[in-house]
Amino acid sequence: MNAQVQQADAPKRAPTGNYNHETVLTVHHWTDTLFSFTTTRDPSLRFVSGQFAMIGLEVDSRPLVRAYSMVSPSWADTLEFFSIKVQNGPLTSRLQHLKVGDTVLVGRKPTGTLLLDNLLPGKTLYLLSTGTGLAPFLSVVRDPETYERYDRVVLTHTCRNVAELAYEDMLTLQLPADDFLGEAVRAKLVYYPTVTREPFRNQGRITDLIRSGKLAADLGLPQIDRENDRVMLCGSPEMLTETKALLEGLGFKEGNMSEPGHFVIEKAFVEK
Repeated sequence: MNAQVQQADAPKRAPTGNYNHETVLTVHHWTDTLFSFTTTRDPSLRFVSGQFAMIGLEVDSRPLVRAYSMVSPSWADTLEFFSIKVQNGPLTSRLQHLKVGDTVLVGRKPTGTLLLDNLLPGKTLYLLSTGTGLAPFLSVVRDPETYERYDRVVLTHTCRNVAELAYEDMLTLQLPADDFLGEAVRAKLVYYPTVTREPFRNQGRITDLIRSGKLAADLGLPQIDRENDRVMLCGSPEMLTETKALLEGLGFKEGNMSEPGHFVIEKAFVEK
């Protein structure tokens, strides 16, 4: 990987208002357009794997924040976030220059719809992501409850280029070897990366791969159906719109906090 990693410890500042001040512990640049970072975690912060928080920086003594899913699972001692770099973006143009020891704001009230409780019981859980939409699913696949509820967990990650397939080593090497989760991961988790603009072992948009039957054939599983399968979606607006229409065409109903369904979508990032 074309990675640069920094690591250190630094003192924490006291929380103010709706945000905790967290210290950057590591920074990892995956590509020229993608990076991730970890921070301290205030002991008072509680969240469910799959949720997001408002995070950002103080700019001119005011919080400049956006919604970011936690990459880290709910049980982790630190927080991790995965971000794009937008040169003229109000926040990411600044956030991409984070260094170890810097302070970031983390909202004290995480929320989100990508929760296991928002889905009806099923056998196979599909986690369909594009780009940095992978982030919440990295949290979900490290939650023991995920494997208690499902016989199979399929994580797909679609990017334009191979270099953008971040966290592949964690999913294919580190997680299966984990002392606590490794056995469940090896038995139940399937990671399916796909690329749209370069030659790769899996090519094409995930919606096309579902429609054509190639995804099911590659996985050795039946075609997606609402009786057995549950789906979480996070990624580009185009992918969310197209996949939602595909699922609804198969009879799937969207779930939410008040009524569980066959699939759920994280909408917090769509209008950014």
